[in-house]
Amino acid sequence: MDIHQLKLFLAVMESASMTQAAEKIHLSPGAVSLQLHNLAGELHTELFVRSGKRLVPTPAASRLAEQAREVVKLMGHIQQEFENDLSHDVRPFHFATGVTTLIYQLGRPLRQLRKQYPHAEIRVTVGVTEEIVAGLHDRRFDLGLISLPVSEENLAIIPLFDEELFVLRPAANNVRRSRIGSMPTEELARAPFLLYPKRSNMRQIIDRFFQEIGVTPRVVMEADDTEAIKRLVESGFGYSILPEHALRGRNRFFQTYRIEGHRLTRSLALAMVRTDYPRKLTTSIADFLHQALTAA
Repeated sequence: MDIHQLKLFLAVMESASMTQAAEKIHLSPGAVSLQLHNLAGELHTELFVRSGKRLVPTPAASRLAEQAREVVKLMGHIQQEFENDLSHDVRPFHFATGVTTLIYQLGRPLRQLRKQYPHAEIRVTVGVTEEIVAGLHDRRFDLGLISLPVSEENLAIIPLFDEELFVLRPAANNVRRSRIGSMPTEELARAPFLLYPKRSNMRQIIDRFFQEIGVTPRVVMEADDTEAIKRLVESGFGYSILPEHALRGRNRFFQTYRIEGHRLTRSLALAMVRTDYPRKLTTSIADFLHQALTAA
């Protein structure tokens, strides 16, 4: 019996099926079944019985699970104390962020990050908040930059800052000034909109805003990419709502507005899995990015 068998056993205990447990620990169901059989043989007891397609834990399995959790937790603390050293951490570090934040807010912080951790193998994945949260739970990502709100179950959230969202309206001429106008809610009710897809966290924020002001938007097109939405607005296909940082630093064929009497914002945060023995590189990079982004 070894620690890997105990971790595998706990994965089966905490999953709805053998297949789900196997996916979680990246083994085939056959390999998981064999390891459970070997563990039961070493302990001279029966750990699971079949009930149709389900595996039902025996009382012996429940007793073993209590002790196994303590053993795995203790092993984690030992590994943290003796192996979790920044200077010797050679495992790839996986950071995930949204494309808009990457383009408009992470350029300088990431350059500084590479100088601060020159020997770390940092890999960046671009995705939407929902994909990033799923990747954190699956341990595919060490750290994510997300927009709130999300379910904070098993996640440690480090708030960064709020970013205002503005309404975009096509302009006939090149707009060289970044003056923000004021738009009545009645105009929103009449306008065609190009918005993020329904599944996205940003769209949920926007939809809640529309509900609060009593407007049902006429959505004519959806797109994941902020730059694509801007180009479509400039081409006259409709209005949109986009984050402030995505609208800076260039001449454009659209005008920006706030809604009279209302303010729309999104909150950005860093997120990592909550654990008793976090990776020191993860907490160190999280602290570094928090300081860099809040200072900016």
